[in-house]
Parts: sequence; structure tokens; C-alpha cells
Amino acid sequence: MSKGMISADLTGRTALVTGASSGIGAAVARAFAANGATVWLNYPDEASSSDAEAVAAEIRASGGNAATVQADVSSEAAVAAMFESVAAEGLDILVNNAGIAHSSPVEEMDAADFDRLLAVHVRGTFLCTRSALRMMYAQNSGRIINTASQLAYIGAPGFSHYTAAKGAILSFTRSVALEIGARPITANCVAPGATMTPILEDVPGDVLEGIRQNIPAGRIAEVEDIVGAYVFLASDAASHFRGQCLSPNGGDAFL
Repeated sequence: MSKGMISADLTGRTALVTGASSGIGAAVARAFAANGATVWLNYPDEASSSDAEAVAAEIRASGGNAATVQADVSSEAAVAAMFESVAAEGLDILVNNAGIAHSSPVEEMDAADFDRLLAVHVRGTFLCTRSALRMMYAQNSGRIINTASQLAYIGAPGFSHYTAAKGAILSFTRSVALEIGARPITANCVAPGATMTPILEDVPGDVLEGIRQNIPAGRIAEVEDIVGAYVFLASDAASHFRGQCLSPNGGDAFL
């Protein structure tokens, strides 16, 4: 196993990871498959199709089971169609990870950019969770893991829409956990700190250095540092974690 990863027996379980064509989503899909799960990798559009297929092919070449499924998670019809595809094999684990980001001060932000970001992050998490819960309630088991961010707690200039969306995901997760109640189904969050993914590709080097200097661990995370939290929350060992948020952030924020 790579650094930062933990092992858990996910044999016989089926997982859907949204936003799995790159970054944290792709790494989580690889980790779940390495621990025995069959993994569906969601991607949003044709532009990301080849990346998703490459991750699935890598998983299969390593002896795992993986398939891809396209859906814009902000579209109710697309999410319904995606879950129809997944339903044939059942669903044990949902990871709501799809997300987009860009920077703009509030006074210059287009309303369309604000709406689109919240649609992908918040509406997408709602739509996928709703479909997953219908399946999980019927089978009386399941794991829901939502991707938040440590920035939901500490804020970030230029990212008010992003931090608002991640804060909404945290609150949504807690309410879902209360609704689930005593059922053997869990809903939790992972709130990663700054991580070297495609979202950071356009961030200037001096800005990245400033971020790094504020992290007590002394470095920006690699995806391998993050995925262990997802594997744990998907495992039987996390059955008593309900509405919680794990934040692998190198000490950037103390939750």
C-alpha cells in the first residue's frame, strides 16, 4: 500500500465515487479497489472520459474491478440514469467527491459562476445521496462519504462560493446522519487540506509556497495522504462514526 493508506476488507462491496477521473476521487477509487471493492468511477463529460477510462483500466490491470459512468451530478436526470446503471449490482459505498473550483473576489464574481459551483458541490451531493439512501434503506446497510474541505472552517479569500459550498456539505451530512438514526448506514465527511490535484495546477508558485508555509507538516499533501480517511470511513471499523468530519490537513486547521 502507498503511504497514507490503510487497509480494510471491502471485498464484495460496490462503491460509486463521483468526480473519479483525477485527483482525490481517482485515488479513492484505486484504494477501494485495492481493498477488494468493485468501483464505479463517475466522470462529468466527454472531456474527462479518457481520464476516467485510464483510471479504470489501471485498476483492472492490477486485478481489481472497475467501470466508468458519465453523469453531471448537478443534473437530476443524469444522476437518476447513473443510479439505474449502478443499481444492478447494488451499492454499498457512495463517495460524493465531484467538485469544481475557481477564484474570484465577491464583488467581481458572476452569479452564474456562483450558481454553477454550488450546483455541482451541494446539489450534486444531495441528488446522489438521495438516490443512494433509497437503495441503502432497502438493503439496510451502506456508507456515505462526502468530500468537504478544511476551508469550510477557516475560509479563504477569493473562494467564498467554494467555502460556502463545503460548509453546506458539512451541515447536510450531519442532518443526514440524524435522519438515518439507528440504521446500520453511516454518513460522514472528509475535509482534506491543500492537496496536489488538478485544482491547484493553475495556482501560481508563490501562492502555493505561501500555503505550504502555513501548514505545520511543512508540505502540501499528495493524494496518498488523503485516501486513508475514505478507506477507514468505508470500513466496518467506522460503524460508530456518524455525522463526523475527518480532516487530513497536515495541521492547517484543528477541527
